[in-house]
Amino acid sequence: MDMKVLVVGGGGREHAITRALSCNSGVRIFSVMARRNPGIARVAERVLIEKETNTPKIVKFATENGLDAAVIGPEAPLEAGIVDHLEAAGIPCMGPTRAAARIETDKAFCRRLMERHGIAGCPEYHVCHDPEEARRFIEAYDGDLAIKPIGLTGGKGVRIMGEHVDAAGAVEYARQIGGDVVLEERLLGEEFTLQAFVDGEHLVPMPLVQDHKRAYEGDVGPNTGGMGSYSMSDHMLPFVSRSDYEKALRIMEDTVAAMREEGAPYRGILYGQFMNTREGPKVIEFNARFGDPEAMNVLSLLESDFADIITRITQGDLAPSDVRFAHNATVCKYLVPEGYPEAPVAHQPLTLGDYGDALLYYANVEERNGTLYTLTSRTLAFVGRGATLEEAEAIAEKAASSVSGRIFYRRDIGTRDTLKKRCLHMKEIA
Repeated sequence: MDMKVLVVGGGGREHAITRALSCNSGVRIFSVMARRNPGIARVAERVLIEKETNTPKIVKFATENGLDAAVIGPEAPLEAGIVDHLEAAGIPCMGPTRAAARIETDKAFCRRLMERHGIAGCPEYHVCHDPEEARRFIEAYDGDLAIKPIGLTGGKGVRIMGEHVDAAGAVEYARQIGGDVVLEERLLGEEFTLQAFVDGEHLVPMPLVQDHKRAYEGDVGPNTGGMGSYSMSDHMLPFVSRSDYEKALRIMEDTVAAMREEGAPYRGILYGQFMNTREGPKVIEFNARFGDPEAMNVLSLLESDFADIITRITQGDLAPSDVRFAHNATVCKYLVPEGYPEAPVAHQPLTLGDYGDALLYYANVEERNGTLYTLTSRTLAFVGRGATLEEAEAIAEKAASSVSGRIFYRRDIGTRDTLKKRCLHMKEIA
């Protein structure tokens, strides 16, 4: 297939997207990113260094280069309506319109959509637009709540009572962010991610993945954008039953149908973040794009022609037979600067050792005169693939431990001990 594809975004997720595209012969990659990602730059034919929300400049770049399609990586350009503008210029996109992206960019819209259409898995919630209203609700509520800013927060804005704050802290946090919050019952269980390709009507799921949000081993420390993730060779997770999986998939399908009914058909990647509770899967949130790091797990397994999937999504004729994933386990480990996420130490050199059979994905890192330097967020990720979780973890661990510099990573991601704890926790809850 001879195809010129624009990838918008410059993180680890977008490097995974460009790598998957580069595996397809005849695909020419064009990139727009705010900061030069060395991995993306090496495979892109042309690169525009520009803010990913500067829609006019991106549309101009795309039209001048005669691009055939675009893949939107991060959420901020989706909220800025980049898909609407590119498609108006005749460039089809794998990504939702601004109206459809509200499933992620407006948490109140998401909950009300689920409620209006009777979609399962919606927790108890209350929408506030005033700090005083939030205070009254928090103080009157019998139990713990999750305090969620209505808009985008880069995966780091949620505070949970009993975990991050007490009731007084929850009131103060709601006040700090102006009172525009969704207050939800605290969900107890094990989280899992189900991502799917969506063409407006049809939904084709990807392997289940579990992310690790906490900064330090043993699931302690502040929340991050994600320290790493793993998937199993059967594309399931041992604490998610087949019945729970089918319920989660049905929730995703019902959400796509609801968006279509509301006149905002959903095309692109739909990411469902679920909590598997005693009552079955509940929706923590939906995202309107690939997860980061979860994109690196699933795209490292993709055997189908990614450019063909993009074309079928934009044309509205995606079928399950168009999408194949290898039956391997994956483990992704992110390396982050010392002090991350609260006080990251930037501009420190990194030295890559022999990282063996792992796939290397560049993220928030700078290359100067052949040397890599840390910036203020996650720097590099390694993905190990293997017939078993142990094999995949050993490959990822060897690679991560080969890097020297002022960085750290979670050695416990993808280990059998961590997985056993997850399964035991789920049994205790059930």
